Amino acid sequence: MKLKDTLEETFLALLANKARTALTILGIVIGISSVIVMVSVGQGATGSIQASIESTGSNLLMITPGAARTFGAGVRSAGGTAQSLTVDDANAIASQVASVQYMTPEVSGRYQVVYKGNNTNTSIMGTSDSYTQVRNLSIDQGVFITTQDVESASKVAVVGPTVVTDLFGTDAVASDAIGQTIKINKIQFQIVGVTVAKGGSGFQNQDDRIYIPYTVSQRYFTGNKYLSEIDLQIASPDQMTTAQNDVTSLLLTRHNIADPTSADFTVQNQADILSSISSVSQTLTILLGAIAGISLLVGGIGIMNMMLTTVTERTKEIGLRKAIGAKAKDITFQFLTEAVVLTFSGGVIGVFLGWVISWGVKYFNLYQTKVSLLSIVLAVVVSGAIGIVFGYYPAKRAAKLNPIEALRYE
Repeated sequence: MKLKDTLEETFLALLANKARTALTILGIVIGISSVIVMVSVGQGATGSIQASIESTGSNLLMITPGAARTFGAGVRSAGGTAQSLTVDDANAIASQVASVQYMTPEVSGRYQVVYKGNNTNTSIMGTSDSYTQVRNLSIDQGVFITTQDVESASKVAVVGPTVVTDLFGTDAVASDAIGQTIKINKIQFQIVGVTVAKGGSGFQNQDDRIYIPYTVSQRYFTGNKYLSEIDLQIASPDQMTTAQNDVTSLLLTRHNIADPTSADFTVQNQADILSSISSVSQTLTILLGAIAGISLLVGGIGIMNMMLTTVTERTKEIGLRKAIGAKAKDITFQFLTEAVVLTFSGGVIGVFLGWVISWGVKYFNLYQTKVSLLSIVLAVVVSGAIGIVFGYYPAKRAAKLNPIEALRYE
């Protein structure tokens, strides 16, 4: 039998019962579109997280205080809970580790901020003038903290766009905040700059921050010499691992620690953090795709059910074909073609519907999505494979019918 004749008979058979055919295709459409949407959501989340982490700085090493000793069942104490890093440590790293391009100390905390009748509780970041280079931070209006501000412990502040909105109203612009005096933990600060919006990173909103000289944070807020974090920008990606090892060795020496496992600090590589988070998000993407894939399995069972019903209804037709010379392989191919056409049609429609839904989700800012070419190709291939897998048994059953018994079937 020619392929053209097979396809013609396939479409005639499928159109003979339009409602049943449409409902069967609908099962595949729902399954394929669900997989496309779920995978696009997972990939969108992965891309969003990666972009957020990369926006915080490039070639970044982050040093946080934290005792390395374990408690009870061996749980490591959280980084940042100890007080072990000082400005002297930060300066030693900047001067003795050759690959360090920029260094900035940080003293962070959350405090109440007041401007006239408005107030907000936000993150206060005590830092230095090099923070903009290390963390890829840009200024929209005004200036950032200067070296002179740090050395003289000037009570100046640079605020994020979210802080401007919270304190000065939703209609306020960056220029409205410049020169205004706010109170942070009951201490007056003059706003000298507003940062460019960067958005949230999932765990924190980079626009909901106020930057002040770290010397002011130490003097008025923490009351001690310790730092919350030391951030380093390394000259090139190739030097990241070497720089991490050099920083670790230097701090172990400075803190008189012989055993690295007893270190009272943690050196984190941005690339390692990005890799770990990407791995987790990719696993989540696979999980979402697998959950949506269950609907594909249901659709495949629907295909098999329809084809078995079709074989029963067309028993006499099958017997007649065999009686006039049709071979078993011709019957198998005919019914297998019908199953593949059903699932392939549903796959194409499902891909289009999935793309439209994913685009709509992103367009209306409900969630970040990303539809990849690989997911589309995979969806179409899988839909065809489902037709073969779930259509094979009904096709073989049709091919094995005895022509005499089939002709007698009522």
